[in-house]
Amino acid sequence: MDILTLPAPVRSATPPANRPVTITRGAMVALDLGTNTGWALKGRDDIIISGTVSLRHTRFDGGGMRYLRFRRWLEQLDIDAGPIEAVYYEEVRRHAGTDAAHGYGGFQGILTAWCEEHLIAYQGVPVGTIKRFIAGKGNADKAAVIDAVRQQGFSPVDDNEADAIAILLWAIETRGGVR
Repeated sequence: MDILTLPAPVRSATPPANRPVTITRGAMVALDLGTNTGWALKGRDDIIISGTVSLRHTRFDGGGMRYLRFRRWLEQLDIDAGPIEAVYYEEVRRHAGTDAAHGYGGFQGILTAWCEEHLIAYQGVPVGTIKRFIAGKGNADKAAVIDAVRQQGFSPVDDNEADAIAILLWAIETRGGVR
């Protein structure tokens, strides 16, 4: 008789009874979702790293390939820097174009489903909140956000990375809006 054994879940809502419960601080991740996703990560060692990841599709890709690449990227980030404890992302309520809105919605859906599946806390942060925090004005332009992030000692390559850094700094300082 064959017995099917399934791998143990990566995370569990309730720790096993036979293991001592220890409280560890995992990584915090901030994302500026889009075709060029900006990311910033604060690891358990309190070091902040950041960058961008291109999720642009090619003419040979099916419609869902960029979302699969995004999910695989999240999985690898969790392996490399994890465990991820919390994810904060820029919550956009209005897009200039239909393609941008569809892309954002897809990335947000993948992100929130992935966080739910892995029992990771996540929170969308309104654009105005981020800009007001980092640049002093809720309607600050991209250049002002980049300059404000540079004044904090970072060197973002573009506005996507600058936004992700700003979101992470906001999450750290306000403890996710709790203060």
